[in-house]
Parts: sequence; structure tokens; C-alpha cells
Amino acid sequence: MKLILKETIGSLGFQGDVVTVKPGYGRNYLLPQGKAVAATERTLRELEENRAVFAAKRAEEQKIAEAIAAKIEGLEVIIEQLASVDERLFGSVTANDICAKLAEMEVKLDKHQVLLNDPLKTLGAIKVTIKVGFNVNAEITVNVVPLQAN
Repeated sequence: MKLILKETIGSLGFQGDVVTVKPGYGRNYLLPQGKAVAATERTLRELEENRAVFAAKRAEEQKIAEAIAAKIEGLEVIIEQLASVDERLFGSVTANDICAKLAEMEVKLDKHQVLLNDPLKTLGAIKVTIKVGFNVNAEITVNVVPLQAN
């Protein structure tokens, strides 16, 4: 099924791209959510007329994403959590915790941009990938340390 993306979707492409997807994905997700339209002659003609607008917007988004990636690349985030004697956490460190700590450093991200397979449950430093934009990733170090009693 051929569709034209109305917005940038990380796994498919940029806004204005013509993509081929499985019919179920297109019918059940992309079309009802308003993320794409069917690639008919009329919509393809409109796409060609607006190609310059999409290209300018894509370049601006890419520039912003690369600036954010350069700002946070190699950054170390220190998160304090309660921990037991054997260095296991009471609870875990999630993508929300990492986003909150980055927000304190004036970096606004969505929790879905933090690529964690599982929440962090042990003390120590771990490399975490941040998906800043389409094909733009940055790697930060999350250092989980025990909470110090006052």
C-alpha cells in the first residue's frame, strides 16, 4: 500500500515521503491517526507542489536535532537512588527519570526518545542512546549512585 506521510515517523521516513507499507499498518494505524494519506494522482500532484516547503521544514528539523545531539553527546547524568548493600536499587531508573534530569540541564526531551530496553536496576554507569531526530542519535552516560543520607 502506497502512502504519503503527513508527519515524520521514525521508522518510515520524513513528512512528504512516499512509502510502501503493509495494508494492515496503513489501514489500521497510519490513515486513522492522520499520519498519512493514500498516494493517489491528486495527492501526488499536491505533494510535488509542496515539495520545497517539506524540504525546508525537514532541513530545519534536522538542524535542530543535530544541535541538540551535539549539546548532549557524551554528557554524564548522575541519578541518586536508594540502594541496598549489594548495590541493587530499591526501584529502578526509567526513561522518565532520565528525561527529568536532562530537563534540569535545560534539555527538553520526550521519554520515548530515551532508548532503554529495560529500566536500570543496579548502581553504576551505563551508556544510553537518545534518539534526537530522524537518524540523529546521541549517547549519554547515566551514572546511578546511592542516595546519600543527610
